[in-house]
Formats: sequence, C-alpha cells, structure tokens
Amino acid sequence: MQVILLEKIVNLGNLGDLVNVKPGYARNYLVPQGLATVATETNIKMFEERRAELEKASADKLQAAKARATELEGKSVEISGRASDEGKLFGSVGVIEVSEAFSAKGFELAKSEVQLPEGPLKLIGEYEVNVIVHPEVSFNVNVTVVAE
Repeated sequence: MQVILLEKIVNLGNLGDLVNVKPGYARNYLVPQGLATVATETNIKMFEERRAELEKASADKLQAAKARATELEGKSVEISGRASDEGKLFGSVGVIEVSEAFSAKGFELAKSEVQLPEGPLKLIGEYEVNVIVHPEVSFNVNVTVVAE
C-alpha cells in the first residue's frame, strides 16, 4: 500500500515521501496517528498544496524538541528501590519509573521518549539513559538507582 508521509518517521522516510508499507501498518498506525495519508491522486494534490504548511510545522516541532533537549540534557534523577545485600533490586526500574521521576522534578518526559535498550535496570548504580524526543533529536540523562 502506498502512503504519503506527513512527518519524518525513523527507518521509513521523510516528510512528503511516497513509500510502500504493509496495509495493516498504514491502516492501524500511520493513518490514525496522522503520520501519513493514503496515496491517491486527490491526496497527492492536496499534499502538494499543503506542503509548505506541513514543512513549517515540522520545523517548529524540531525547534521545540531541540529546546527540550538543551533543557533536559545532562540532568539527573535518583530512584530508590528495595535491594538485596548484593545490590540486586527486588523488581526493576523501567521507563515508567524514569519518566515519573523526571516529572516529579518538574521536567516533562513521556515514557515513549525514554529508551532502555538493555531492558529494565535491575542493579543499584548510575546509568546513562537515552531519551529521544524527536527522530532527529536524542540526548542522555543520568539515572541513579539507590537502595532504600
């Protein structure tokens, strides 16, 4: 199924690209989220008329993401949890706990923006966590897990 991308999507394409995707991906994710539209002749014409407006909106989102990155980059947060004598947590610290800890400090951070590629944190210690606020903007924050 061919769709026109209305935003930049990682590993798929940029704004205005005409890409082939599986019908379910387009129908269930791209179109309902407003990230793409089905590539019909009328939709292609409508997109070309709105291209400048969409590019400006995309540039505004990028600037806002860069501003958030400069505000949050290098910030740190401390999360406490019950741990054994060896330093293993009873449970784990995941993206929800990290985003809630930053929200408690006054920094808005959605759980979908926090990336833990090696899975949840299961040991006490200091960790660098990657945050992706825009497909082109990512930075690291520091998370310290301590025993209660």
